[in-house]
Amino acid sequence: MEGLKIRRATESDICVIDKLLYEVHKVHSDARPDLFKAGAKKYNNDELKKIIADDKRPIFVAEKEGEVLGYAFCIHQQYINNNNMTDVKTLYIDDLCVDESARNAHVGRFLYEHVLNYAAKHGYYNVTLNVWADNVNAVKFYKKLGLKIQKIGMEKIV
Repeated sequence: MEGLKIRRATESDICVIDKLLYEVHKVHSDARPDLFKAGAKKYNNDELKKIIADDKRPIFVAEKEGEVLGYAFCIHQQYINNNNMTDVKTLYIDDLCVDESARNAHVGRFLYEHVLNYAAKHGYYNVTLNVWADNVNAVKFYKKLGLKIQKIGMEKIV
């Protein structure tokens, strides 16, 4: 997408990030109302301020002509001296969302590619994420980007 730039989020982006947090949460609460509260969001504004300031949890935003169209929340993970895991550095994508009005314009792909480049530049071994099985569009999107299943979470509702 011409004119799209990816940058670190700032506190001035919180209002738009808030809107997107509600959008992505609605996808989850619509699919799994037994697990996700309707009308909620993952982070409050105080939490967002702390995350934005934390270099171990970078948030990247996609911006075009001053308008934020999407974000990618990332988290540094590393298990040093763990009994069974190697010490590799992983960049975990905690959340990736593109505004409904900008979907199918490759904003998500550009955000993902930026995360991959950031990870490579900073010595990460891999980039991981979780996706809910009921979020069919997200599963298709990530498969199209070349992601492969790393592990599968399973449940039995009793």
